[in-house]
Amino acid sequence: MIASDARDALRTCLGERIDFDVPLSRHTSLRIGGPADAMATPADREELAGLLAICHAHQIPVRVLGAGFNVLVLEGGIRGLVLRLKKLRRIEREADDRILVEAGASHATMTSYCVKEGLSGLEFGAGIPGTLGGWLAMNAGIGTRELKDVVIEIELIDGAGTAFETIPRDRLDFRYRSLSGLPEGAILVAARLRVEPSAPDTIQREIDELLAHRQRTQPTDIPSCGSVFRNPPDDYAGRLIESVGLKGSRLGAAEISARHANFIVNHGGATAEDVLGLIERAKETVLRETGVELETEVQLLGVAATSLGEATPIREGASR
Repeated sequence: MIASDARDALRTCLGERIDFDVPLSRHTSLRIGGPADAMATPADREELAGLLAICHAHQIPVRVLGAGFNVLVLEGGIRGLVLRLKKLRRIEREADDRILVEAGASHATMTSYCVKEGLSGLEFGAGIPGTLGGWLAMNAGIGTRELKDVVIEIELIDGAGTAFETIPRDRLDFRYRSLSGLPEGAILVAARLRVEPSAPDTIQREIDELLAHRQRTQPTDIPSCGSVFRNPPDDYAGRLIESVGLKGSRLGAAEISARHANFIVNHGGATAEDVLGLIERAKETVLRETGVELETEVQLLGVAATSLGEATPIREGASR
């Protein structure tokens, strides 16, 4: 719980842009999750800095939640403050070969901007849901193309809200589906990305092809958290799960998608325990039948309804 004096300070800083005891099932793509002690949506960088300063002074934990993909929130919810940066979504063309994008910009906003401006290089992101902040934290990508390939530098604010910092690409530790080594408690605010001029029609055609492929092969019409497992070297998690007969397997209202076995979907009323049960079933069966140990990509956040301790994230990073 957040103490009353801290609540008052947060309300003074953010006004209507902060709320308390917020059900996270409304804010995650799986539509699962208990309440956050508080949820804040700062209007700009100045308000973000003020918010972080208050949280630092009152020792309130802060966790960023992007568009709510790539996470599984337990029914006990999240202690502390959940930060959403969806109002920090500015996109600015700085030169013919670079754009500045704030962390709250969605994939749809970025790709639409690039089409309008005739800028190529980010088309691969059309098939990846979420926001730029989440993309950076997990080094989002498809095939051999990843966000690290277009990052010039990133902008951070420290966890106390006292200073912004710019870090160039050569000091960033991008790995497969992760970005590590950032200062403790720092929040991703923006990135400069490399682009190049191209014909809008050509850019739009590639985007349309990627979106059509995603709709054909992934369960885009039902709540899911996105890909559940990382692809192992030279193979695909979905293929392995399907090969051991688990495609379409159900537990409660959760299902290993019959369309793509690396997705777990919520048919309505699924719990975090249902999803975790399917994750463990997939890991155990694939290991037993193929010898391959699957690694989770989705993050486990929050506390169980009967637990007093915070869950250990399945994977470090931030949600999309």
